[in-house]
Amino acid sequence: MSHDLRAIVSVDRLLHEPSRALIVAILDAVESADFLYLQRETGLTKGNLSAHLSKLEEAGYVQIEKTYRGKIPLTLCRLTDEGRRAFEAYRQQLKQFLESE
Repeated sequence: MSHDLRAIVSVDRLLHEPSRALIVAILDAVESADFLYLQRETGLTKGNLSAHLSKLEEAGYVQIEKTYRGKIPLTLCRLTDEGRRAFEAYRQQLKQFLESE
């Protein structure tokens, strides 16, 4: 295995999972997003989205706020500063891997 191929194993495995990468990419583009918006944009089921968000929250990448809009429950998600840094590092690692020969 060449040095270049081994570099891919050093990427953040939490972010390398496609559904979580998609969630973080969406959150990177906005200040915050509600659960239903994320569900609609990712195409994930409520259970899958909830599980992925929980893992991202445990890692300190996502902050989840449960509140209400009137009488309707509202779950807001936003990337933390740590999550933004991790996503940028992940993007750079993938870019370097793809550009290497």
